[in-house]
Amino acid sequence: MNQEILRFFDKMPEALALYEVFEQKVFSEIDPVAVKVQKTQITFSNKYNFAFVSFLPVRRAKERPKIYIVITFGLGYCVESPRIDVATEPYPNRWTHHVLVASEEEVDEELMGWVKEAAAFSAAKFRRSTRERKQ
Repeated sequence: MNQEILRFFDKMPEALALYEVFEQKVFSEIDPVAVKVQKTQITFSNKYNFAFVSFLPVRRAKERPKIYIVITFGLGYCVESPRIDVATEPYPNRWTHHVLVASEEEVDEELMGWVKEAAAFSAAKFRRSTRERKQ
């Protein structure tokens, strides 16, 4: 395990297992993927960032489980699901979604479907911007 990732989980080491399940599924279902560990988040990218893992407080403290991670992804539309804790539209037709994950079972087909769609959305943005630069 990468030392930067281990340091990222210093404050909540029990959440590392949740991250490992998510990371393994990302690497097995999406290609190519680069990972960058930052102070407040771990970023997954394919030219552009498409998913993030953090401890962002998307719920009030009393409603948050003791152990959790927040998985954030972006899509061109707002996902309507009770699993989405927060969805915002920082730019027209670019929605950022935050999902709190407290068990390994929550890294399921539905969540990974959104993350795979976010990776494709991100890659499409890259292809569009490359075409626009060439014109």
